[in-house]
Amino acid sequence: MARFTDIFSDETKKGHKIQKGDYLSSGKYPIIDQGQAVVAGYSNLREGLFENVPVIVFGDHTRIIKYVDTPFFLGADGVKVLKPKIDNVNCKYLFYCLQNAEIPDTGYNRHFKWLKEVEIPLPSLDKQKNISAVLDKVNDLIAKRQAQLDKLDLLVKARFVEMFGDVETNPMNWPTFTIGAVVDSIEAGWSGNGTQREKQPGEIAVLKVSAVTKGYFIPSECKVLDDQENIKKYVFPQKGDLLFSRANTREMVGATAVISEDYPELILPDKLWKIRFVDGVNVRYMKQVLSSKSVREKFSAASTGTSGSMYNVSMDKFKQIKIPVPSVDSQDNFSQFVEQTERIKIYICSCLDKLETMKKALMQEYFS
Repeated sequence: MARFTDIFSDETKKGHKIQKGDYLSSGKYPIIDQGQAVVAGYSNLREGLFENVPVIVFGDHTRIIKYVDTPFFLGADGVKVLKPKIDNVNCKYLFYCLQNAEIPDTGYNRHFKWLKEVEIPLPSLDKQKNISAVLDKVNDLIAKRQAQLDKLDLLVKARFVEMFGDVETNPMNWPTFTIGAVVDSIEAGWSGNGTQREKQPGEIAVLKVSAVTKGYFIPSECKVLDDQENIKKYVFPQKGDLLFSRANTREMVGATAVISEDYPELILPDKLWKIRFVDGVNVRYMKQVLSSKSVREKFSAASTGTSGSMYNVSMDKFKQIKIPVPSVDSQDNFSQFVEQTERIKIYICSCLDKLETMKKALMQEYFS
């Protein structure tokens, strides 16, 4: 086993940081930040480009770890650039090893001090390369399954536009209402202290915001409550609910997911709302409306916060946003189409879960 500080050099100061307002949607060079997306944006600058790749990029606040093998610029604060400083190591192997490390989640704080405590097994260079190749293949299969989900999402969006038109311009002149006028109830949860571990039957866990940020519900994205007895607020997801992320990064405020069954052993944190709509408003139609680009931009514009804290949209501002509401029959027809695609997505998600389980088992075998 080798110590982190004996293997890595912190190269962060050698990278030039691009301010958020200067990100381009396309360009010559990628901008890597600590967010979930592999690439946060692009720049056409040349001066300050970090070219000594491959490296590992660590999100000090988010604990997200990325392998970067192409010249890049750094995103906002909270990014660490790590470069191997010894011979006979494979950077991709080290990337997977750090991904397997247990770094405690202490909220929106700095986590690099925990990463520096990680000890790293160092087999022969050939074995490191073989391990990397196996995990690359598993990741490739995971990426292909995820691509299938993305294509299904595009199919649903295309069907929505075909039936209802653009949400912002409302070319079919559907009646418009504020969100508050079509909401029956909104409940917020409670964020108790929890531990990231496998939940045992009967235990209560609190969901993380990441349970909805992919656009569908991921019940495994949760933390088991440390105190199973003193739960101050018990709000659990039920079939037909829409979960809404009221707090996250500015771009992720307003992420949604529809719940297809009851989850009585999972409770919502205060950053997730559980929403039900009045009769005549279909939850799957509303999910698509709230997920549309124009409405998400309104959530982002209405949210408050700073780069050092989560952004948050208030309930009042949420309710004031106007949306088109077509006939009940057309909403229900759209919902039936979505249900058909969801059956396919359930199968793909099952395959993804098996691949993720396989990856975790391999990581444990290689790095524990």
